[in-house]
Amino acid sequence: MHIRRLAADERLTTSFPLQAYAFEASPMGATRTDQFRAYLPYNAGNTTLVAEEDGVTAAAVSAIPMRQNLRGAVLPMAGVAGVATHPLARRRGHVRTLMQQLLDGVRDEGHQLTALHPFRASFYERFGYIGLPRRRTAVFNPADLAPLLRADLPDELVWERIGAGYARWRAYTERCLRERHGFAVFPDFRAVGLRDRDDRWLVSVVRGGETVGAVTYHIDDHAGTLFADDLLVDDAYARASVLQFFARHVDQVARISVQVTPDELPELWLTDLDVQVEARVARPDPTAPMARLLSLDALAEQPVGVGRVLIEVVGDRWLAGRHLLDGTTGKLAVLPAQTAAEGSVPAARLTAAGLSALAYGVLDPAEVVVRGLGEVPVDAAGELRRLFPRELPHLFADF
Repeated sequence: MHIRRLAADERLTTSFPLQAYAFEASPMGATRTDQFRAYLPYNAGNTTLVAEEDGVTAAAVSAIPMRQNLRGAVLPMAGVAGVATHPLARRRGHVRTLMQQLLDGVRDEGHQLTALHPFRASFYERFGYIGLPRRRTAVFNPADLAPLLRADLPDELVWERIGAGYARWRAYTERCLRERHGFAVFPDFRAVGLRDRDDRWLVSVVRGGETVGAVTYHIDDHAGTLFADDLLVDDAYARASVLQFFARHVDQVARISVQVTPDELPELWLTDLDVQVEARVARPDPTAPMARLLSLDALAEQPVGVGRVLIEVVGDRWLAGRHLLDGTTGKLAVLPAQTAAEGSVPAARLTAAGLSALAYGVLDPAEVVVRGLGEVPVDAAGELRRLFPRELPHLFADF
């Protein structure tokens, strides 16, 4: 097996066809290669590795250079995508080998975090990834939003094609990146695909000249469904402004389907709102995203509660070792284990997935134990809860 990094245009005949076989209708149509060629510019900065056997591409994996908010710090994050194996080369360890080399490379380039959408979560958990909440979908009849038509709201709405409003949309998502835990955005070369496709409407909520909410959407047909992508709003007023806008489509569409963040509760939006809220996870699709720490530097200087615990990360290529997590100053310091006097602080033994679960705020220390992701005595659990309180992340970027 030979592993190499692809030049950009090589993807047309190597990784792209392999991905198409793995994730699309197959065999692919004759026009799909032209579509791949048009897609190349949006992959310009990606890293793609392939494993070859006798000159044939056996497996491929890519990394997108992204940014993600981890508890208030915006850090470089590698979004892993396009993981695919030739049908005659599966179950032979090619993806495992490619993943190790890919993550070695992006870590050396400074990426402290990584995220992906798994083909099987248990496979990636062994790589240290932990599940993040999946966005929820709320479906309802626009007629149920009628009470909002009488509401006097403080905001203005701007309605435009995404091609025209892209700069506004991008600026707002950049602000969400700075303010929302778990939020991740594409690099510019990938993000502009939304502008160039221009296949969405954009409605923005503006207050005092500042965007405080936005959502992109499309309508499939008259008397059909208005499909809204992630509903991003600063507060209840901005959300109500978007819903009021949707209410005006009562004589145009039969239903509205909108994607909402994990902490949204559509069942409480209005009295008598008949709404179906779902976050479905299945194999092979749809799956919930996963993420992990690639470097303990991601934790340094994080604002935390007062706590102090000695951890040993085991069985991991990138994080293994003993480290003292010290939050006594209100900011987390990651120190050599020798800094702690033997027996002076509680100690925990964690897998990389267990530590990542705590850092991303998706599991309590007790759940880490229940899931078999670590050994956490009661005293260490208390310290870890103070350092890493539960907090729901919202990945946003879909790749």
